[in-house]
Amino acid sequence: MSAQWTKATSGILPANAIGEMFANNQIIALKPTDSDQIQPASLDLRLGKRAWRVRASFLPGPGTKVSTRLDDLILHEIDLAKSAVLETGCVYIVELQESLDLPKGLGATTNPKSSTGRIDVFTRVITDFSAAFDRVESGYTGPLYAEISPRTFPVLVREGSRLSQIRFRLGDPLISDEKLTHIHHDRQLVSGGNEVIGGGVHLSIDLKGSGKGSLIGYRAKRHTGVIDVDAKAAQDPLDFWEPIINRGKESLILDPNEFYILVSQEAVHVPPEYAAEMVPFDPLVGEFRVHYAGFFDPGFGHDKIGGGGSRAVLEVRSHEVPFIVEHGQTVGRLVYEHMTNPPKTLYGEGIGSNYQGQALKLSKHFKPVDA
Repeated sequence: MSAQWTKATSGILPANAIGEMFANNQIIALKPTDSDQIQPASLDLRLGKRAWRVRASFLPGPGTKVSTRLDDLILHEIDLAKSAVLETGCVYIVELQESLDLPKGLGATTNPKSSTGRIDVFTRVITDFSAAFDRVESGYTGPLYAEISPRTFPVLVREGSRLSQIRFRLGDPLISDEKLTHIHHDRQLVSGGNEVIGGGVHLSIDLKGSGKGSLIGYRAKRHTGVIDVDAKAAQDPLDFWEPIINRGKESLILDPNEFYILVSQEAVHVPPEYAAEMVPFDPLVGEFRVHYAGFFDPGFGHDKIGGGGSRAVLEVRSHEVPFIVEHGQTVGRLVYEHMTNPPKTLYGEGIGSNYQGQALKLSKHFKPVDA
């Protein structure tokens, strides 16, 4: 473990430490890293050449490798060197280009990238011997795999496509509510909404917009065309989305198994010395899941680099029953963790960040709504 890390007993590793991990062969990649692959507090993971459609999602469990479980579940193999369409309602396993040789004491968690979550592609990372998705145990050595299941739109992917990201964690860097309250007092973590702290910073839903007749969200259409996950501003939003307009009620009924893009009432700020993560499913707030893509990097919404507080775009899917949400209702919690060191470059600071300073915004795959 590098000298820089040993100075801290806990914390999220910043970009420069992730770069050191490549140099120390703690992250092993089949190809050189992309220029924008390392983010302020996370690393984008790239799809490898081989994918498999499988009969069902699975966890290998203690003592079992992913490859061993695959032998019983593969329906057919797909060559991603030639690109391929992943269909809705199907489950795919893809080997990733990056593998790990972590030192003891260093673990990781994974999440879909923001652009992945906003097109309703459900993706989770699994490791050999794992008993949980999206978690890499301390000291893990071995390959990484992505489980991918498009829920609404079919997607075109290829070798090198980046759907997931990984965040490396030393010890337990979670910040308590008491300390979070002090940080909020000094640094203004959220503004413009309820500003409630308890089990993290509470986020509420904005169903008011700028008043009656204004845009407050989007509902995904069914039976659309294919989205190329690597193509920016390539699609007309109205081919894939139905706009949701404030009709005066400031409430919305979430239909079961439909996908919505909504926005938080609060503007979020993640100071440079912290990282944040959305709790993906919270039974305390209702029968729906909010925010597949949960990582908020240091500098998100930071005023000095043009964030000025950025609202959290919410990827919302109801479960088995229709569920009504009201303007100002709490829909999620944002937990904060401290960094081992602040990153040298912050989110949105010349690194191709797509969502700094955002309000209600679709993924990068779509042309601007007002274009």
